[in-house]
Amino acid sequence: MKFSIIIATYNAESAIRMTLESIRRQKCKEFELLIVDGGSSDSTCKICKEYQDIVSIMISEKDKGLYDAWNKGIALAKGEWILFVGAGDLLSEDALMNYLFFLNNHTECFDYISAVVIRCNNQGHELSRIKGEWTWDTFRKVMNVAHVASLHNRILFQEVGVFDINYKICADYELLLRKRDRLKAGFVDFVVAKMPIGGCSFSTNALFESVRAKIRSGGQPKIESYFYALIQYAMLKTFKIRHSNYLRLK
Repeated sequence: MKFSIIIATYNAESAIRMTLESIRRQKCKEFELLIVDGGSSDSTCKICKEYQDIVSIMISEKDKGLYDAWNKGIALAKGEWILFVGAGDLLSEDALMNYLFFLNNHTECFDYISAVVIRCNNQGHELSRIKGEWTWDTFRKVMNVAHVASLHNRILFQEVGVFDINYKICADYELLLRKRDRLKAGFVDFVVAKMPIGGCSFSTNALFESVRAKIRSGGQPKIESYFYALIQYAMLKTFKIRHSNYLRLK
């Protein structure tokens, strides 16, 4: 199996169907889909069961949050490459095909491969793009890649471990900091997904949790970490103001 797609869900009935439809439309069929549900009380699980043609494994039980659910998915995954997709995220129909093309044309042994992700509002209108190529010099200061739908070599988890559930928002960032400048990263310049803005990852709490991750990894001194957090905070506030003005103009 080439790819394992992991989706963590909890009471996601309003968003999960569109995500599953985008996965069903994939041109590349070399994937398994694992859904790890946190014990939803709405119709999330019922909707997921309608997609038995693409769902390989589904479990529903209480967990300790997003990263605990992802860790459960990693333990069950059989794919050589693992990608995480959120309920509400939309994969482009050629996402896996383009990843496969990239892998088939590179002999390097990558730990992690990122691509372009579109950030959109609830109406699906593009607001911005995350298009950063992973480099240690940049990543130790700010998470400039989108964890959504990027590829993780399963060997990476065997080498550095799984997500630290003590982080509630930035465990994905902290995990990629662990290898520091030894992380072998690739980048492909195509859109793999659209994701709606909002949620915990789009908050000031996320910024300051990322500071803790940077200091722990030794990638950035404490003072410098807080300095970049303040810059990101200003950028975050500016983005939210612009988004609010856009909605008023509409």
